[in-house]
Amino acid sequence: MPLVIAAFASHQSLAADRSTTNLLQQSVAGKNGVKRFMKRPNDFLFRALAVIASISLAALSALVIYGVVMRYVFSDAPDFVEPIALLLVIVIAMFGAALKVREGGHIGLDSLVKNLPEKGQLVAHTFQHVCLIALAVAIFFGSLQMAETTQHDRIPILGLPEALRYLIPVIASVCIASFSIENLLALFAKKHK
Repeated sequence: MPLVIAAFASHQSLAADRSTTNLLQQSVAGKNGVKRFMKRPNDFLFRALAVIASISLAALSALVIYGVVMRYVFSDAPDFVEPIALLLVIVIAMFGAALKVREGGHIGLDSLVKNLPEKGQLVAHTFQHVCLIALAVAIFFGSLQMAETTQHDRIPILGLPEALRYLIPVIASVCIASFSIENLLALFAKKHK
């Protein structure tokens, strides 16, 4: 349960930082090419990730409550609670990270960037998104390699392929890269206004 509370608190504290989103909205508004090329598919991805992460968070909350009640009230803890909860935490963490990249609410130290001139801010935001794309590529290939390595192993109790744990970050990394590319295109569209 503390994990759920921490995830909610983290979401609330990060929701305040909308500078990248505002920059994206301002620059996309005047450039139909960027809007058509990346915004619509990313809007769909964003909504899909939000729905999946929300359902996962609700399921995790219910599962944890069920596990606690079964363990401490009935002294009969079910074995399947922990492995399912672990998969749900991975979904929430990875998809939540991708959502925050799109919203511009990821963790960042922007006190320096806010004090830079406009050109310096553009360079800093560009560097940030290039680093996010590099991170997404590293996560993609690392997770894909782990999924291939563990594809014949099974998650104990559930019997699902172990590779499932690593396919979740693969999906999230594709979304992170796509959202960062959209933000980069928006930055360059604003620069060439």
